[in-house]
Amino acid sequence: MAHKKGLGSSRNGRDSNAQRLGLQGVRRAGRAGGNIIVRQRGTRVKPGLNVGRGKDDTLFARSPAAFDSRTGARWAST
Repeated sequence: MAHKKGLGSSRNGRDSNAQRLGLQGVRRAGRAGGNIIVRQRGTRVKPGLNVGRGKDDTLFARSPAAFDSRTGARWAST
């Protein structure tokens, strides 16, 4: 019987990168046009006034303004 495990390659040494989802930056902070507001999967937060939605459902500011989110309604607008 072997006293040590064989020194072959490990099969479990992988992990996926973090997706960094959620609210980006600080609430009520000023946003320049094109800045990402929310990274999400699906439309948990819907785009409001002056906010666009990317093909991966990312919300971004269309005009420079202060970011406002209504928590109950799940809308983001600038």
